[in-house]
Amino acid sequence: MDADSIIPRREFLLSLSAAGMISALPSFAGSRPPLASPGDVREEVLPLLEDTTARYSIKFAVCGISHPHIYGMVEAVKRGGGVLVKVWALEPDLRASFQKRYPDVAVAATQEEIVADPSIQLVLSSQIASERAPLGVRCMKAGKDFLSDKPGITTLDQLREVRETIASTGRIYAIMYSERLEVKAAVKAGELIQAGAIGNVIQTINIAPHQIRQRPGSDAGSAGSIDGRPAWFWRDVQFGGILCDIGSHQVDQFLYYTGSTQAEVVASQIANVRHPSHPQFQDFGDMMLRGNNGFGYVRLDWFTPYGLGTWGDGRLFILGTEGYIEVRKYTNVAVSKQGNLLFIVDQKEARCIDCNNLILPFGPQFVSDVVNRTHTAQDQAQCLLAAELSIKAQMNATRAHLGWESRA
Repeated sequence: MDADSIIPRREFLLSLSAAGMISALPSFAGSRPPLASPGDVREEVLPLLEDTTARYSIKFAVCGISHPHIYGMVEAVKRGGGVLVKVWALEPDLRASFQKRYPDVAVAATQEEIVADPSIQLVLSSQIASERAPLGVRCMKAGKDFLSDKPGITTLDQLREVRETIASTGRIYAIMYSERLEVKAAVKAGELIQAGAIGNVIQTINIAPHQIRQRPGSDAGSAGSIDGRPAWFWRDVQFGGILCDIGSHQVDQFLYYTGSTQAEVVASQIANVRHPSHPQFQDFGDMMLRGNNGFGYVRLDWFTPYGLGTWGDGRLFILGTEGYIEVRKYTNVAVSKQGNLLFIVDQKEARCIDCNNLILPFGPQFVSDVVNRTHTAQDQAQCLLAAELSIKAQMNATRAHLGWESRA
């Protein structure tokens, strides 16, 4: 080798980055790959697993379909082995849509026909929110378990009666907090937290925007709708108020991820900043929570614009002592329409986990609970504590106003 072809050692070292130097070093047979360095990012996709055959079979009915959440509830129970046998509906147009999707279901003439049917083990309902708990109490007293859409309870009096009926009958009163139970990335977040992936949870932050007027062809409307929504949607006595209604999802997540068994509402506020023609409605609300095992903050609104392409860019942030998690539930805004993405940062690396292949456990677990009288799918006390905190946050909320409201 001649002298002109030799690169001076100092110039060679200066010309390489730290990563380049490592790659230039010789590899040794049997050596371990280098450990992840701070700032490294790893992407992974959960494997596609075969859905297992349901272990049990129960007969269930639907009694009230005032909100389209009923479809997700039905499908969850069917995945667990439930057989849909009967439906009752207040609204003829919604009943017709339901029958079109489930043509083999028998139609009950009255609610009582379902409540009194001894062959039915479980009743599902997305009836008008303020009417769900009284119906659930009747079903439990008739020897049936009950799965309500959220909010499952809208007043403290209803809550007291539900608790008393559970104690006297031994029946299950479940509430479908679907933003945790039926969101795959939210389920995965729970698995990681239980495995200690981010240490002890300090705080949850839920950002829960919603779209008030969905595009034509959506199933948000019904007969007698006002601005694309049923009349009861605009009346706080019937829908429960923004913190009690959609906020119950977020309170459930706060309790579940922090593992809090006791909690209080530190502060809450509500506002109607853009819907003066519906004075009983609230389009914004937030609350601060403190539990015996963590803190929580929730922001709710009805201002999702059409440009997003879905009904809401729901986000969940979970802060732990050894890392944090973000869940992008329904979309990855301006990147992809795909949701169910979980981002986790720990002391070693940052990971993005695509959770879309995860199999949702709620349906099979809940049917098993009905058969075996257990509470695997949903802890009964935690379910009702989430309802209690949501109701109290709504009752005690400060009604706020903004200076530009009258000019909007």
